[in-house]
Amino acid sequence: MNKSGWMKNFLRVLSLCIGLSALLFWVAPSRPANTLEKIQKSGYLLWGSDAEGGAPYIFPDPKDPSKLIGFEVDLADEIARELGVRPKQAQNAWDSLVPALMRGDSDIAMNGIEITPQRQKEVLFSEPYYIYTEQLVVRKDEEAIQGVDDLKGKKVGTLSGTVAQDILMNMGGVDVKIYAGQVEPYEDLAIGRLDAVLLDLPIAAYYAKPNPKLKYAGPPVGEGFYGIAIRKGDEDLKKRIDEILDKLMRTGRLKAIYEKWDLWNEQQEKLFLKAGGTEGYVSLEESKKAPVYTFFPTLLKGAGITIFISFVSMALAVSLGLVLTLMRLYGGQPLSGIATGYIEIYRGTPLLIQLYILYYGLPNIGISMNPLTAAFLGLGMNYAAYEAELYRAGISAVPKGQMEAALSLGMTRGTAVKRVILPQAFRIALPGVTNDFIALFKDSSLVSVIAMVELTKTYSILAASTLRFFELGLIVALLYFAMSYPLSLLARRLEDRLKRSKR
Repeated sequence: MNKSGWMKNFLRVLSLCIGLSALLFWVAPSRPANTLEKIQKSGYLLWGSDAEGGAPYIFPDPKDPSKLIGFEVDLADEIARELGVRPKQAQNAWDSLVPALMRGDSDIAMNGIEITPQRQKEVLFSEPYYIYTEQLVVRKDEEAIQGVDDLKGKKVGTLSGTVAQDILMNMGGVDVKIYAGQVEPYEDLAIGRLDAVLLDLPIAAYYAKPNPKLKYAGPPVGEGFYGIAIRKGDEDLKKRIDEILDKLMRTGRLKAIYEKWDLWNEQQEKLFLKAGGTEGYVSLEESKKAPVYTFFPTLLKGAGITIFISFVSMALAVSLGLVLTLMRLYGGQPLSGIATGYIEIYRGTPLLIQLYILYYGLPNIGISMNPLTAAFLGLGMNYAAYEAELYRAGISAVPKGQMEAALSLGMTRGTAVKRVILPQAFRIALPGVTNDFIALFKDSSLVSVIAMVELTKTYSILAASTLRFFELGLIVALLYFAMSYPLSLLARRLEDRLKRSKR
């Protein structure tokens, strides 16, 4: 294939990528005025939660990892049934559930969200559906710590943004270690990295009580309430959910859920009236014994999402990077300055911060987009800065005489760039572009912070519910290798083909 034909094909692909990228800007969620009417019209209740947060709230079924189970999953099913719709889970990081609810990513948020004065300033809360207490856990051989009063000078783990964290911080003299997940504190406690862990009793009952290396230290302390978070302005939805919770309590259906998950205790007597059944509880030990192959379909689904995000984001990065390079080198002022500023800003700030601004920051100025669009734009716009520098280096490596020769033959400057300079520059930049594509596959894991459940997030969710970090981690690592290695082979073939074309 001659240079002209090769360049025409490249420009066709580039135009297609630009068109696809532009289309993504139109994909953004809209929020109806009345959420209750919207739920009934759509036929499903979108409830925000974090499956990585783990059992017994919401976690993958070890027998079928594509299915979510937990006491709040059962509660969501009951609420949706009473509304005459089906439940649909909206995945998001636990500490982002309330901001995600406020920006319209879900109809409600329910995931062990503690009713606090700070949160009540931001959202409405339903009537409490569970009374929780904080349980202190220590190692089996620990004798010095008998309760929370013995924690001065000790290293104590807890979760970020919880009431347990507030208790420890207000005590003073405690070395508080903050964790993002509820599994890791107990793991660190068991191996001696912590002296104690203070978390909600449902968490301790599932992860600490069955562990032979750990034990409860003293009785539960404090008392608080879990509530369903609802956006301000959705008073009709709050009223309807309160009516449903009251009905579930009076009929004993909610108590049946808690007995099923071994969460019933005397504190709940303040909320409940009648008893129910107790079948269906899934213990942590059962999750550990589930065959590894049962997780393959769920991991492969996550891998598919990773591939989709990576390819679309790279298409945007390649096309936008080329535009930035041409603006910087041939656009003149102010285009050159704009392109330079864009490149330096995006290379000089973390991708994670850029994703947060796109997804959580822009809605504050009226610009809202769904998680998939934010993932495409976040990764694509970040990597475009690096692609632009690769193209610039490639163009700079082309001898100046090439441009002079093209101009002397009567070509315009634009034609010379398109037919002479860019084909040679792209050949030089190709290895770097391929390396960036492989790196983007791995960086796609960062989009989990904006509610995208790709391969790494899927692994985190499964590992948190089964504690099988090593086995599942090896499988995920092999999946990433299987996705990236063919790109390396493809890059070598392209380089060889371009070399033959040059000869």
